Parts: sequence; structure tokens; C-alpha cells
Amino acid sequence: MVNLKLTSEKKSMKMLNLSFRIPYFTQWGQSLLVSGSEPLLGSWNVMQGLALSPFFEGEQLIWSGKVSVPSGFKCEYSYYLVDDNRNVLRWEAGMKRKVLLPDTIQDGEVVEVHDLWQTAAEALFFRSSFKNVIFQNWTLSSEALPEAFHNSFIVQFKISCPRLENGDSVYVIGNSNSLGQWKLQDGVKLGYCAGESLWQADCLIKKSDLPIKYKYCQSGKTGHVSVEVGPHRELLANSTSNSQPRYICLSDGIFRDMPWRGVGVAVPMFSVRSDDDLGVGEFLDLKLLVDLAVESGFHLVQLLPLNDTSVHGMWWDSYPYSSLSVFALHPLYLRVQALSENIPQAIKQEILNAKEHLEGMAVDYEATLATKISIAKKIFFLEKDMILTSSSFQKFFSENEEWLKPYAAFCFLRDFFETSDHSQWGRFSQFSKEKLEKLVSKDKVHYDNICFHYYIQFHLHQQLSEAAAYARKKRVVLKGDLPIGVDRNSVDTWVNPSLFRMNTATGAPPDYFDKNGQNWGFPTYNWEEMSKDNYAWWRARLTQMAKYFTAYRIDHILGFFRIWELPEHAITGLVGKFRPSIPLSQEELEKEGIWDFNRLSQPYIRKQMLQDKFGASWTVLASNFFNENENCYEFKDDCNTEKKIVSKLKVCTENSLWLESEDKIRRDLFDLLQNIVLIRDPEDPRKFYPRFNLEDTLSFKDLDEHSKNVMKRLYYDYYFYRQESMWSQNALKTLPVLLNSSDMLACGEDLGLIPSCVHPVMQELGLIGLRIQRMPSEPDLEFGIPSQYSYMTVCAPSCHDCSTMRAWWEEDEERRCRFYKTMMGSNDAPPSRCVPDIANFILRQHVEAPSMWAIFPLQDLLALKEEYTTRPAVEETINDPTNPKHYWRYRVHVTLETLLGDKEFKLKIRNLVKGSGRSYPPIEEAVVEGIDIKESVNTEKMHIANGQGPTPRVSQSNAVSRREVDAVV
Repeated sequence: MVNLKLTSEKKSMKMLNLSFRIPYFTQWGQSLLVSGSEPLLGSWNVMQGLALSPFFEGEQLIWSGKVSVPSGFKCEYSYYLVDDNRNVLRWEAGMKRKVLLPDTIQDGEVVEVHDLWQTAAEALFFRSSFKNVIFQNWTLSSEALPEAFHNSFIVQFKISCPRLENGDSVYVIGNSNSLGQWKLQDGVKLGYCAGESLWQADCLIKKSDLPIKYKYCQSGKTGHVSVEVGPHRELLANSTSNSQPRYICLSDGIFRDMPWRGVGVAVPMFSVRSDDDLGVGEFLDLKLLVDLAVESGFHLVQLLPLNDTSVHGMWWDSYPYSSLSVFALHPLYLRVQALSENIPQAIKQEILNAKEHLEGMAVDYEATLATKISIAKKIFFLEKDMILTSSSFQKFFSENEEWLKPYAAFCFLRDFFETSDHSQWGRFSQFSKEKLEKLVSKDKVHYDNICFHYYIQFHLHQQLSEAAAYARKKRVVLKGDLPIGVDRNSVDTWVNPSLFRMNTATGAPPDYFDKNGQNWGFPTYNWEEMSKDNYAWWRARLTQMAKYFTAYRIDHILGFFRIWELPEHAITGLVGKFRPSIPLSQEELEKEGIWDFNRLSQPYIRKQMLQDKFGASWTVLASNFFNENENCYEFKDDCNTEKKIVSKLKVCTENSLWLESEDKIRRDLFDLLQNIVLIRDPEDPRKFYPRFNLEDTLSFKDLDEHSKNVMKRLYYDYYFYRQESMWSQNALKTLPVLLNSSDMLACGEDLGLIPSCVHPVMQELGLIGLRIQRMPSEPDLEFGIPSQYSYMTVCAPSCHDCSTMRAWWEEDEERRCRFYKTMMGSNDAPPSRCVPDIANFILRQHVEAPSMWAIFPLQDLLALKEEYTTRPAVEETINDPTNPKHYWRYRVHVTLETLLGDKEFKLKIRNLVKGSGRSYPPIEEAVVEGIDIKESVNTEKMHIANGQGPTPRVSQSNAVSRREVDAVV
């Protein structure tokens, strides 16, 4: 914030000249302007903002502009990159800038503001992960402004230092007497601007001292001094005006430090095991997990989604990405022992018996949830009056009733009708607020049922809030997960059906995870409808998440550029299209000599194909599933979709005549159904989409050469070229809404088929990407090279959607040998098992990578100790993306208490972190019994020079001269 704090009595209105100045290289047809909160700067209307003019200062292109403002002028403002028509091409990230001019500056004086463009990457450190957790800021007051004298002027130095520890100080030093001649003790100490993570100080500079070279320094309370890296900053004499401004505000952006890098651990909530849990990990177990993170040198704990998924009332609901409600928490993670301090002995004994029964190697989803609900109901009826009338519950209810009432009503109706398919609920199928209020009315006989759901959500909120507060106190980031979709039978589709395209399904095209694509079953979003209220549903989701988390993973971030949309009747994920996308029009195809659209868009089936697929059974299957038409076959109406095929196979009476299994026949029928080249748009029959991997189809192979060449060219144009601009614009409309809805740190899961527009947009928005070594984004690599990852990434050897590091190592001998040779530099035969030395090598590759975060699945960390690798590696897999009905039930086989007490295990992990340049929680908060952490970790310490007292150590880069360092010290 520009704030020259001169004070005096107000005089008559004076006009000042406010000059803006910023270095920025533009392309032809681009320019910069300033738009702000006051009419003089357009009242945030870019069309009426202050246009800036360019000039060169050495090799820098500087944009500047001047406006006459009254004394005492104040406003917020930002810079915008625009085209010749003032269409915004780019805008600054981070907080709005502020200017506040004193009323004592002389009439006609010039106040010059020197700014630097604020990038999204710099703004990351103002997110709550850093601001409120890792670097917990504090406040100081600024020094008083000196008075400007003849032949001198006032310079306000301002720098952002979001990574300071409590008690640290900031100085500016330089080559003039006023800046201490590079000596720290004679430099200018900056004061902290409360609430803005900015440090500033005002200094009187003589005009004869120009040009000035300077840098900022950070001085720690331990005596550690850190000098900015990079070239000197410079304040030059004004080359565009005959007179030097009397007041210059240097807004110097962010302190140029070595990139901050941290480490984290990832584990699903249901996978955690503790001495106190009941069959599954619970929210209060997070406190133990945070302790383990701190004592292992980690700053982050990452979880899978925690929302209620109780759609089917069976183990299918173990899938954490299929939300019943995007706001409600899952009752599975409730600690029933913590519901009351007065639990009767009989219920306590029931809990002990249940604990013994549910203590298995894997989660028994149905039994665990049923047990918890049963016990919770008993406690609810004992204390409901006390809890529901308490001030804490009333506060929770008033803050959450917008989603809590519909959720409770939905759960009641789901149980009453014995289905979550709200289309089967009669007069309640269509949601309305009037019906809702009647359903949740206190005079209803089922009101206790409604209140029970309130009660469960209240306690879940309290328990997760307690764990989240504990994590913040321990300076550990709690990272959540934002699923890309919701279940089609969910509270959200019931309450807001217009926000979803209910006749479609969401998935992913064929990729590393599944060569046949994926069909997640979620309805796709109606983005046009969502935009009408500025994406209020999304904003509410992020606001709710921010109550517990300070970082989050955006599941399948590609869906915000474009989504793979499938018809609702599809089961597989192969025959889909991207939405939005520019289709192939019938006119476009006709110009290319393509005209037989039915031949290309309907399943191409010939007699020989049926004989090859089904052998001797082909006639039986043909009579059941196909109609014949002049040696061509087409599916009958009762089996012309994938879902219809599955249904018909279940009731077919002639299955005894089949020579193949039902599963094999189903796959073959699906192959025939998918044997098309073009997909006709169901909403516009004159639009078409190339079928993914169309060259693999028999339909394509039977085309003439001209048609093949045309379709190949149009295929590559559709998938890799013509959509890029549209997808980029789509993401730039939707993603900023998410990012601006909270101050959580956002990471995007950008795996799969990546359009070329994705990474530039993520970089522009300050979104952190994901790098998994076995899924390199470079097409010519089999294995990613962690040392070459970019800074704005999270790196990991595995994730929940693939096999663990151990299982991957053991899956494929030839691949294991290639990795051992290319990545580990050995021509010897690799061990068949991922022994601790192999695990250590792979994990160290990642911890030493340039990525901002290295986040390791807990299973991969367990591989560091032989004792924890006795369990078969395949049992540690969390999800199999090729199986849409996978049972998510993996549980860590050792308790958190055991890991916390294992000094050797924690030391192995800390030894990975030390020396890597990555940050770790403060040593005083990471007391590990029996381990000399201060010796095992390379902490910053005072050293003694020549037996004289302590001398501060100075961090430096090649850009800081030895003379400067000596002078500072």
C-alpha cells in the first residue's frame, strides 16, 4: 500500500500529479492501463481506465501515465494488459494495490509510483497455507516519514516478505549513505504493514546519490541474515522529466529468495489406523497424523474427499469422489466415543465389542457405517435436547442451514423410499423450498429423524474443526480434495437440477489409466446456467472447504477446460466427445468429399465380423441382438446401447447355447457397438465428432484411401488444434472463480491427455500441477525425470489412482530393468522387490526435485523400512481406475501410534528431507523422543568466528558479491 504518512492540518484543495510506472514487455497491438476504485481511474471499468504510454529505459520497456488528483487522494488499483479495443488480455494476480496520498504535499508536486507486475506464482505465498499456517505473520508499525528538503526527495521502499518467521526483521541496504553503504547496521529497517504481508519504510534520498543500487535483507532472530538473490535493484534519475519527483513509492514486489519447497504425506482418511478408531480412520486421528508429519519433517497432510457418499447404502459408496452432498461430511469418519462425556456403560461396551469385530486388514464399509449410525442414534436420543438447544449447535445450524436442511430432508426421503433416485420420490421428485420447509418442520412425526442428521453433521464439523485447528497450530497444511463431479442421485442434483446435464455422464478418454477410457457416471455441468449467478454453487463449495483446509487438489482440472461427455446410456468411456468443442459440421465434411454419414456414425457390422467374434455361436447371437439388412447388421432397438446390452444379457434365455462367457460376449458386443468413425451430435444431427482412436476401428479400415486421409486429418485437427483457444477461454472464465472463492492454495491434477493450452493457463493463474514419475508429460520419455520438473508442481512417485511404488516395481520385470538402468545408472539385474534402498533412492529423487511440493503416499514411505513391507504390495493399492465398481477399502496395517513411536522410521524420513533444501516445521515444535533432531537436520545455527561471539550466517547466491556479504555481516 502506498501511504506517505505526512500529517498536518488540512488546507485548501490542492491538486497533485500522481504518476504510475511499471516495466512490462508487450507484443504488437498490446498496451497497459491502470484501472481503480475511483472515477479518475475508471471505477474498475477498464474501458475508462488510465492509459499508459511506453518508453525504453536501457533495455527495459517502461509503461507510465500521469493523472491529476486532489490532496488526500486514496484508492485501490490494478494494472491490465489490453488490446487496441481495450479487451482485457491479462490481469494482475494477488491483492489490489492501494494508494493513499497525504494532504500536505505541495500543490503541483509529483508523486511517482514504481510498481512491478504481480504474478500468480508470487501471490501463492499470500494463500492461507503459507500466510496462516507455515508462516504465521505478525504485525509491527512503520517508522515515521521524514520531511523532504531541498535537493532531496522521499523514497518509500516496500517489499513483500510472506516467508518470514516470527521475530525476523527486514532491511534495505545499498550503495548510498542513506542506505548504509551496504552495511546492515546502517541500512534502513522496514516496518510491517498490518494484515498485508508488506514491509515498508520511508527514506530521505539526496538527488546527487542517484542512481542508487540496493537490495533487501532479512535478519532472523537467531542472527541468520539472508540477502536477496538476483541482480541489484536500481533507482535511476528521471530520464523522462526535467524535474525529479519529490515523492517516489517503490513497490518492489516479493523478496527474491531461493524458491521455497516443502514435503507432505498423502493418505485417505479411511486408510488411517489408530488405537482409538472404530474400523476406519476418523477425523480426530488427524491429530496423530499431524504429529507424525511434524516429527518426520513434513509441512502438509493430503486427504481424499471427505464428503458423504451414502447413495446406494452398500460398499459401492466407498468411492469417495461420488458425493451425495458436496457440503455434508461423511458419517463414516465420526468418532462415536467423542459424542458425549456421559456415554452409558452398556454403550461403551458395545463400542469395545464393535471395535474388536471391525479390526480387520481392510475397511468393512457397510458394517462400519451401520455400527456407527446405530451407536450414534442411541447417544442422540439420550442427549438430543441438550445438544440441539446449545449455543454451539445453534451457531452451526444458522451458518449451514442453506445446505443442511436439504441434506437432512434428502437423507430422510432416501431412507423412506429406499432409494436415492429422487425421480422415484413421487411428489417430492421436484424440489421446492415450500416442500422442504414442511419436511423439516418441528411438528412432523419424523422430526427426530431430521434432527439426527443435523446432530451427526454438527459433531463431524466439531471433530474436523478440532483436527484442522490442531494442524494450523503445528504449522501443518491440511490439504483437501475437490471432486470434479457429484452423483446423479445427490442432494445437489435434486436441489439444483438446472446446473447439471442429467442426460449425460462424465468421464475421461483413453489414457495411462485405462485404454478404454473411463465413465464416472456423474452428470456433466451446465456451465451456461452456472454462470448466471457467477457460479454461486462453486463459490459455496470452496467457502465450505476453507473452513477446514488451507490447500486443496482440484480433481481432473482438465474438466474446467473441457469435459469428456458421454451419453447417459453408456457404460464404458470410449465413445464420448469433448464439451465444449467445435464439432465437424456436415457442410465441412461434404466439402471434403465425405457424404455417407449413416455409414460413418452407425455401428459398422458385417457377417464376417460376427463370425470372427462369436465363432460357432454367431447365428444364435445374431438372431438375439441384430437385424440383418443385405449382409449388413444393425443392433435391435432393445440392445442398441451399452446399458441395454447388459440388461438383455441378464435375461437372455438362450445363454446355454453360447460357447463363450457372458463377460466375453458383452465385451465383443460393446466392440461392435463402438465400431464407428463419427459420433453424431444428439442435439444437432448435422454436427459430428471423431470417435477417439478411430484408426483402430474396422469401420475406418474398410474406408477408401481418400476418406481415410480426410478423417485422419480432421481427427488430429479436432483433438489437438481447433479447440485450444476455446478451451483456454473456458478455463479462464471458470477457474478464477474457484481461486477467488477462498484463500486456500490450489493444486490441479493435470494427468491424462493434456491439451497444449492447459499448462500456460495454469501458470497464468498460479495453479500448481502434478507430476507422477511413471506418467511423464513428455511424450518421448518412459519415466519422468524429477530433477527437470518445474517449480510450480507437486511431484510424487505414485498416487491413489495407480499402484504404489512397491507394487509398480514388482509388476513388470522388463520395465523394472529399464528403470534400474536409465534412472539408477546400473547395468546389473535389479532386485525383484522394492527393498528399502530402492525406495530411498526413488523418494530422494523426488525430495531433491525443484518442485514446490514433494508429497508421498504413506505406503511409499513405509517402504523405507523392511518391517513394514511384509504385506503383499498389491494390497496397498487404493483404487483401480479400470474398475468402475472398485472397493475403496485399503487400511494401513500399522497404527499411527506405532509409527509415532518408531524412532528409526522417523529418522529415515527426516534424513530424506535434510540437505534437500526443503523446509520443515520449526525444530522446537518437532520434539522426537530419543532423537537428536538438531543434529540430524541441517538447521540454521550460529557459528563462532575466531573464538569471538556469534557471527550471523549469510545466505547468498552467485548474484550477491562477496564484498556485499562481508559488508552486511
